[in-house]
Amino acid sequence: MGAFEFTAVDAAGKQQKGVLEGDTARQVRQSLRDRKLLPLTVTEAAEKESHRQASFSFGKGLSATDLAILTRQLATLVQSSMPLEQALAAVGEQNDNARLQSIVLGVRARVMEGFTFADGLRDFPRAFPEIYRATIDAGEQSGHLDAVLERLADYTEGRQELVQKIRNAMIYPVVLLTFCLLIVTLMMAYVVPKVIGVFANTGQELPGPTQALINISDFVQAYGWLVALGIAILGFAANRLLKQPGPRKQYDLFMLRTPVIGKIIRGLNTARFTRTFSIMTGSGVPILEGLKISGEVINSVPMRESVEEATLRIREGAPIGTSLGKSGHFPPLCIHLISSGEASGQLEAMLGKAAGQQEREMDGLIAALLNVLEPGMIILMGALVLSMVIALLLPIFEMNKLVL
Repeated sequence: MGAFEFTAVDAAGKQQKGVLEGDTARQVRQSLRDRKLLPLTVTEAAEKESHRQASFSFGKGLSATDLAILTRQLATLVQSSMPLEQALAAVGEQNDNARLQSIVLGVRARVMEGFTFADGLRDFPRAFPEIYRATIDAGEQSGHLDAVLERLADYTEGRQELVQKIRNAMIYPVVLLTFCLLIVTLMMAYVVPKVIGVFANTGQELPGPTQALINISDFVQAYGWLVALGIAILGFAANRLLKQPGPRKQYDLFMLRTPVIGKIIRGLNTARFTRTFSIMTGSGVPILEGLKISGEVINSVPMRESVEEATLRIREGAPIGTSLGKSGHFPPLCIHLISSGEASGQLEAMLGKAAGQQEREMDGLIAALLNVLEPGMIILMGALVLSMVIALLLPIFEMNKLVL
């Protein structure tokens, strides 16, 4: 029995979409007809998901919030001794999101066919990242799926909180910068020409700042759209260029060497790597496989390559901490904690401490930067507006002098 996404029309001509379970698409169509619905499309969930992945689309994977909620629901039900297929059915019914419901029921269908839970997840690689699938696989093999799901639930919720925290922190600066640029552009394009027109009719020689403001305003009116188009083209070209391995590596190296930004990138990637490696180690995943999967969550190419190189050394018998420290990309404190955990047999605990330490440090650094950035942007916005106002008032001051 599989899960099928359908689109159908009722007797009133209203279109309906949903998910039904059935052995074949033909059976699902008949079930829809029995409900007085005319089936338009009936597609197996796994097949439709593969089409989504092959086609160009935004948001191919599950969001951090959806994955966190799904994992917590599964962990709760499995820990209550509910059979896995019933737990998946209950989670599928609980969700209003049609795509998420389709994915969950698709996984359940694979489990009902005799495949493992991890095999069912592999049909939806975009929805469930490799760390998720590998951890579930290890939990099933060890017979501790309930404990592994609980650990995964904590992990996914932690990632969701981090994403939400960064997103919330960036809302105010982004909105403020957008309004600043919008106000300046509108003043240059519409307000300044009308005000300056009054002074131009007097034949008076305008002060330097006022003339500069007029020149900028004329440029914005004449070529503003070309500048916006050029920025968009450059942004698109840069995005395409950074998808190439060589340029992306050079860019990431440059960012790592940038004083403050480099520290943030290094800290966030280190926290992500150590937290993932801790989950892998605690779930019974072999060290080398855990390193491979944990390295893939790193966004910085040089740091990811340093993990790959460390994996080769560890395969030859070198210590984990020493191997990771060779590149110099990971913070020394993190390397010391890993080495200490390796020597004492408490690698999982030390990895967790390293991740927690990096996350706290990054939280403090990002909060401090935002505390500086917000008033800085307000001051910049005020300075721009003040400069424009002064440039507009200077001719008035000179006219008053002539009258006196």
